[in-house]
Order: sequence, then structure tokens, then C-alpha cells
Amino acid sequence: MSRYMRNRRPLAVVAATAATAMVAAGVWIANGTASAGVLSGTLYRDPDSAVVKWVAANGGDSRVGVIRDRIASQPSFRWVANYNPSTIQAETSAYINAANSAGQVPQLSVYMIPNRDCGGASAGGAPDYGSYLSWVQNFSRGLGSQMVIIVLETDSIALQTCLSSSELSTRNNALSQATQTIKAANRNAKVYLDGGHSAWNSASEQANRLRNAGIQYADGFYTNVSNFQPTSSEVSFGSGIINALNGMGISGKRQIIDTSRNGGAAGDWCADDNTDRRIGQYPTLNTGNANIDGYLWVKPPGEADGCAFQAGSFQPSLAYSLASGVQNPSSQAPVTTRGPVTSAVVTTRGPVTSAPVTTRAPVTTGNQGGGACTASYTTINSWGGGYQGEITVKAGSSSINGWTVTINGQTITQLWNGQLSGSGPYTVKNLSWNGSLPAGGTAAFGYLGNGSPGSPTLTCTSP
Repeated sequence: MSRYMRNRRPLAVVAATAATAMVAAGVWIANGTASAGVLSGTLYRDPDSAVVKWVAANGGDSRVGVIRDRIASQPSFRWVANYNPSTIQAETSAYINAANSAGQVPQLSVYMIPNRDCGGASAGGAPDYGSYLSWVQNFSRGLGSQMVIIVLETDSIALQTCLSSSELSTRNNALSQATQTIKAANRNAKVYLDGGHSAWNSASEQANRLRNAGIQYADGFYTNVSNFQPTSSEVSFGSGIINALNGMGISGKRQIIDTSRNGGAAGDWCADDNTDRRIGQYPTLNTGNANIDGYLWVKPPGEADGCAFQAGSFQPSLAYSLASGVQNPSSQAPVTTRGPVTSAVVTTRGPVTSAPVTTRAPVTTGNQGGGACTASYTTINSWGGGYQGEITVKAGSSSINGWTVTINGQTITQLWNGQLSGSGPYTVKNLSWNGSLPAGGTAAFGYLGNGSPGSPTLTCTSP
């Protein structure tokens, strides 16, 4: 069975300095203007990445020009892989704020699932699932409100050989809850689940696993992370997954493909010992394919997999090998503008298949308790016989410490990020972590319902 290359790379607080923010003259930063997928904007190039810092510190190295021009000039994902519950919110917020201030789209790879990599080269993660979900809550609080691309838990769905049936069920539930927590914290967060790659599980098997892990709550799935399968193979594989999901009644899901090192594919799977690999297509959201939201560098080129070097460590020899064999690299990189991300706070929820397009505009607002809080409803998605809804609670002119929303006119079957009671009308109370809101602050909870979403009647009160 073909395997992923594992990666463990900590999230560090962004320290943007002139020394590290180098872009070679004449090298274009990847474009984010979408021509087919639903994402758009300029991708954020992390000035604190390992490759950028190496370039800044090694100006006399004969390899620096190639690595600078062909790798360090491009945006790639930052990996969040150290279990740091007390600091993760601040660290995430610093990175997100830096990207937002630049008017660009941040990219994060969350790698914290318990028993990750089945104890392999990138073993680690949270100590247990309760700790994991608590960590996800802290992480989510740092995501802000603008668009962020999140790749959630590489290998967590495609690699299951070390899990018993009960452990697998627990992991699937945790992935589903993590996705919902992130989406509730930032409705503009784009979350993608593990799709393996085209030489691993079949498309139908991977689709079934994705369904079990809560793909219905995510924006889609990613494939080829740290691997070398050709882009054409991944496109075909992703199409098969999407078709299988559609057959299960799960529509509107899209794909991200990691092209960080699939420009040449020969030899052993472990890149640490392989010099035949090459960087693939430069990162872009301009895919020309309605099923694909991005060709992105999820695995930062030059970071090791745990074979000859420590997993996640930057190795200039690997970076140089990946970049030096590329022909006419400047012609590969798409021409871009450096303007603001025009769609950072605009979310398109409409699917790319035949499922009905839904609206993000609130359809009902309730207000009670002297303006203490208001509640507004949004249909996130809908299908024959059901829908996904979201309610946003907003504090009035003063801060509140707790809220209660009553919902009438809908049939709720499942709810997250709130305490549900009743059978219609329903009562939803805040959880311990989302009840205290500053003046004008917001919190959100989501749910699934039967039938048509209609126009629910809402009231919001605060003690």
C-alpha cells in the first residue's frame, strides 16, 4: 500500500521582519483569483516559514538562489502540530492577523489527532480525544472571521490500520466535532478532510470513510499531501470521490490537491532518500475545474518526512533537489496582483453539482430582553428532506454572560456548540466556552433538521 510522508511542524508566532520577507525579483507570487472553484484571493506567504528563514541566514550558500526563487517565493501551509493548549489561541491569532493585515488568505494544516501517524515517524498529537477537542476549541478562537483554508488531520482517515472499531468510531466523531467547532467559530473557514491519494484507497472506500468522519460538515477533502502522485491522477481520483459522495446524498464537496512535490515521480516513497522528486505546479486557487478549490503546497517543499532526517525539519539538500530539476520555473508560477483579498469575508455555499444553491442571508431575526442579545438564522445547505442551519447570537450594547435562544417552526435532529432541550419549540443554551460575549460580540451554533428550513421564529434572552 502506498503511504503518505508524515510531517510534524510546530506553529510559531509570526515574526515578520524585513530580513525574512524576501521575494526574488521577477518571481511571481501564486495567484488566488478563482476561475472555477469557490475560493479566491491571494494566498499568504508566511514570512516566518523555515525556508524563508534559511534563505535569510544563508546568503553565501551556492544553493540559496534556486531555493529562494523557486520555493521560498511561494506560499505554503503552516503546520500546527505541537500540543500547546494554553498558547495555541494566541499563536493562531498572530498568524491569522498577519495574513489578514496583508489582505491575503492564510493556510493552516492542523495535525493534532491522538495516535497520529499510527505511532510512525510523526507520532504525537493530543494525549486523548477530550484534550483534543478542547485544544480545537482554543485553536478555533484564534481564527478570526475572514477566510482561512484549513487542512484537518493528514492521514487521519486514509490511515486506519492501527485503530480498533471502537477507536475508529471515536476518531470519526472527533473529526466531525472538530470540523463543526471550527466552522462555528469562523463561518468563513474552509475546512477539508483527509482524502488519501490516488494510489492508496479506492475512491468509493475513501468516500465512505469521509462520510463516516463528517464530510457533510466540511467544505471538501484534500489529496496527495506529502505524496507524489501526478496531478492528473489526483483530479480523476477526486472526481471519483465526489461522484461517490453524491450517490450518498452528500453534494457540493470539492477537492484540494497538494502539488508541492509531484513534478517528478520515481523511486521510493520516502523523499528523504530520493532525489528524483520535483516541485509540481505552483500554488494557486485558479484551477479551472469546478471540483477543485486549489492546487496548493500543503507539505512545505524541503521539509523532511522522518526517514533520513527528523520529520518536519527543513533540509536545504531536499529543497535544492526538489527545485533544481525544474525547467523554466518562472513560467510555471502564475502572474498575480498583490491587491487585497476581495472575497475574504464573503462565503459562497452553493454546491458545484446538482444540489440546490443555498443562501447565506439571515431570514429571521429575533430580539428580546431589552436588546441584550439578538439571534439570526442562516441556511448553510439544504437537500431533499433536510437542511443544515446556523444561528448567530449577537450581544447588544452591553456585554452578556450567557444566552438562551428559542426556536420555533423547525424540526431539529442534531445540534452542536449549544445545549438543546425541548421538542419544538426548542431551547438552546450556551456552552461554558461561548456564553460570555462583549458588546457586539457573536457566537454561533449549528444543527441539522428534517424537512424544509422555512423561516423559524427566534428569540434571544440573556440572564
